[in-house]
Amino acid sequence: MTLKVGVIGLGNMGGGMAATLASKGFDVSGFDLSQAALEIAESKGVKPVTDRTALIKQVDVLILSLPKAEHVESVCLGAEGVLQHGNPGLIVVDTTTSTPEASRKVAAALLTKNIGFIDAPVSGGPKGAATGTMSMVIGAEDADLEKVLPVLEGMSGTRVHVGKCGAGNVAKIANNMLAACHLISTAEAVSMAAKAGVDPEKLMLGLNAGSGRSGATQVMFPTWVLNKTYNSGFTMGLMRKDVGLAQDLAASMDLDLPLARIVAQLWAASSETIPDSEDFNRIVQRTDAQLSGKGE
Repeated sequence: MTLKVGVIGLGNMGGGMAATLASKGFDVSGFDLSQAALEIAESKGVKPVTDRTALIKQVDVLILSLPKAEHVESVCLGAEGVLQHGNPGLIVVDTTTSTPEASRKVAAALLTKNIGFIDAPVSGGPKGAATGTMSMVIGAEDADLEKVLPVLEGMSGTRVHVGKCGAGNVAKIANNMLAACHLISTAEAVSMAAKAGVDPEKLMLGLNAGSGRSGATQVMFPTWVLNKTYNSGFTMGLMRKDVGLAQDLAASMDLDLPLARIVAQLWAASSETIPDSEDFNRIVQRTDAQLSGKGE
């Protein structure tokens, strides 16, 4: 059986996922509130749908790419949503960086209608979505995952099944907490070394050959910071949201994580000088204005 795939949210990430699947021969329909997003998706082989309810009714796999957990709950449990109109056997794949509590709440509600729910937040940015090379950390029941695996394989390069529903978001929150830490610690290391006379690009080569390497040294600094392009497609606002999710998760378990707390404070304080709309790599500006391009 050929699975009919629907995508709700055709922004930088969802639009790329939908286009990637369409390019690989999947039957893909998409919904977005933006007419411009619908037109771009259509130009890439995605069938545009202007009625969200109609989309929900006609697909076997529904991919969500939304800003926050509350948007996921609204689409799934709200009026004219998945709970009301999804067909039994439908599997919802939520790629939003959400909360484990929200994922489990939605999954439990949808299960009453024999609708599966998978939390599968992604890493790799718009480029990864557009090229099918992004990574996914997945929280799912084995049977649900098996049913949609061909679709997930078509839209991602790496998939790690970390546990049952909610586990995917726990893993993604942990990942983004580390990314937030690494950007700041790498900026401090680069600033220190530069003032001591070491070229930042050569420093990256040294760090990436040693034990201090990270996503910040291997990807973020070479791709978006040192060349001062700052066009990753992921904003300060989104990273601040994710850092907040990490703080909330730690607090819910009464964990004292002092480094994570300090990093969260630094990200929050940076809002005074770096707007939510700026690229998230701009956080390096708080360490060294020369890195951000603002000091030139």
